[in-house]
Amino acid sequence: MAHAAPTPGTSPRGPLARRTSTGAGPGAGRTGGPAPPDVFGRRTHLLAKAATLLATGLVYGYWEASISRRGGPITGWNLFAGFMTALAFLVLYLVVRQIARRLPREPHAALWGAFWGSAVGFLYSRSGVAMFTCVLVSLIVAAAVTGALVYRYYTHGDAVEARAARTT
Repeated sequence: MAHAAPTPGTSPRGPLARRTSTGAGPGAGRTGGPAPPDVFGRRTHLLAKAATLLATGLVYGYWEASISRRGGPITGWNLFAGFMTALAFLVLYLVVRQIARRLPREPHAALWGAFWGSAVGFLYSRSGVAMFTCVLVSLIVAAAVTGALVYRYYTHGDAVEARAARTT
């Protein structure tokens, strides 16, 4: 049995039941179809972002505390050092995020690369290896993060600019 293929501008329910995209959603303009609904509200997204940031800071602090105790018993000073490291990580992350949003693409990517390279280098230095290897690992991580972010900003930025040019 043969079925008729839908033509552009119609839907299986008929031409009057067609939904159109307003261009306001996250998926608007990609396929020409309707934008996917935003299931969660703005407040939920904000809480999820804060919870993710807090969890990342706590994992970073726990990681530092577990490295610094070197398999020994958990002590109060060890917990204190872990929480202080988590607090320092969170404060620096928030500062970098505020500064980075005002920068153009390349310095933005370089700032995040320096942040993550320094963060990984600090944890690696706590393990007791030579300082040269810590610096080398930090530079490798910073270069990888910077390169990945430059690529992401250029590919996504060009797509956004192209979409904006098509709609105007």
